Amino acid sequence: MEPITSTQNPRIRQILRLDKSRERKEQNLFVIEGFKEINLALAHGYSLHALFHCPAVSGDRAAHKLLFQLPPEVEVWEVSRNVFARIAYRDQSDGVLALARPRHTELSSLRTSPNPFLIVLESVEKPGNLGAILRTADAASADAVLVCDPLTDIYNPNVVRSSIGCVFTRPVIPCTSQEACAWLRNKGVRILAAELTASTWYHQTDMTGPVAIVMGTEADGLTPFWLEQADGRIKIPMCGAIDSLNVSVSTAIITFEAMRQRSFNGRL
Repeated sequence: MEPITSTQNPRIRQILRLDKSRERKEQNLFVIEGFKEINLALAHGYSLHALFHCPAVSGDRAAHKLLFQLPPEVEVWEVSRNVFARIAYRDQSDGVLALARPRHTELSSLRTSPNPFLIVLESVEKPGNLGAILRTADAASADAVLVCDPLTDIYNPNVVRSSIGCVFTRPVIPCTSQEACAWLRNKGVRILAAELTASTWYHQTDMTGPVAIVMGTEADGLTPFWLEQADGRIKIPMCGAIDSLNVSVSTAIITFEAMRQRSFNGRL
């Protein structure tokens, strides 16, 4: 096919519209940019609709290696440098972008390990924070991330970008706080709420059994619902002038303390 050289091409305009959550839902598509991210999506069972590549940016060899892996039904389009610059989200892109179909995993179908560790997020708003937490979940091999009452779409292009594709590697399930709490109770998972005014340090809390850590927003923390439902409340020592950390940093600290207590699930 002839390369796409106009930003007014209908397929390019379709990509640009996917910046909005409403369009992602209506089209049942979302954007993945980058070789690593696209390969992770394919490796974890995501279905691609189309691939757009710019040889002037990606290089022919790298693009051909990816194209060789694609199922035959995936549309493949070459685009010019100026067109790719219009659809890319990164300043330093590697020249490939795909449209993929989202996966809608229900909480009722989630399967966990015998001794699960889960991360629960309440009303997460910033795509960058969600993406960073998904990287932590992948690094720790958490059983799942439950995104309760979300204020950002998990398939927001900036979530995909900031997670470096880790949104594809672990189960990420949007749900209500009530649904998450009921599911955790039914599975016998202990609920630990991270709270600034808690009386127990996170590193003095037993996290060796089935456990879920619940993290709130930086601005407001957790709502009374989770504080009342929690089996325990924990906090991170703050020894400086400020009283809190970025939520993604706090999640990583507590998560890896849990992994340390579990001897990193026997991986070391």
